[in-house]
Amino acid sequence: MGEIETLILPEMADIWQQTLGWQPEAEQMQQFQRLYKLILAGNRQLNLTRITEPTEFWEKHLWDSLRGIAPLLSSHSEGTSDHLSFPSVERAIDIGTGGGFPGIPIAIALSHCTVTLLDATRKKIAFLETLIDQMGIQNAATLTGRAEEIGQHPQHRASYDLALVRAVATASVCAEYALPLLKPGGLAILYRGQWTEEETNALQPALVQLGGVIESIGGFTTPCSHSDRHCLYLRKVAPTPREFPRTVGLPAQKPL
Repeated sequence: MGEIETLILPEMADIWQQTLGWQPEAEQMQQFQRLYKLILAGNRQLNLTRITEPTEFWEKHLWDSLRGIAPLLSSHSEGTSDHLSFPSVERAIDIGTGGGFPGIPIAIALSHCTVTLLDATRKKIAFLETLIDQMGIQNAATLTGRAEEIGQHPQHRASYDLALVRAVATASVCAEYALPLLKPGGLAILYRGQWTEEETNALQPALVQLGGVIESIGGFTTPCSHSDRHCLYLRKVAPTPREFPRTVGLPAQKPL
């Protein structure tokens, strides 16, 4: 544990402010540091992340997670930015959360929002349950299951204001996972790397079937490694037909 104890996240106060119009309070920064150490410790038993160096972890897990909700951070309530309006976010779901990203950083940043961390791997969810308890995070919950099943569950279908999908699958598959879980008017955020106009055109027919539209595509560069990133913001404008999401495995095997 000694090696982990010596690893400290950079504060990056100026970069937080310049890029997101926000910076963590002292208590939130302490939570980020605690999250970092617990993830590093958990990494010894579980394959949670390959990203362990402090600055890289800060950029690719903390900053990247929060960049997707930047309009919410700068207003701390309802936000609008670049023709994008956020709903009043009380319930969010992080689909395929893995090691807890982007869901846990968002739960730390948005204390008024309850974030459900969904993953099909029971060991990862068990780890996250322990982590949430150790960190004393009151506004995060865990859920073990496949998005295809959860999206058909009456307790979860059309129940969330915000759905987050990061590094899970192709965009049309992510949309099929996310849109059934959203309330009418809810927003799905798809975290992507590169993104092209061709991909936008290819996604449109799937969204028509799912009751969604692309409201905004945010392109940006990460502040340290200067990598290209995109966030797709999908608005749910109509009820998702009952047949979606399709049965487990089918969305990935036969994307819309």
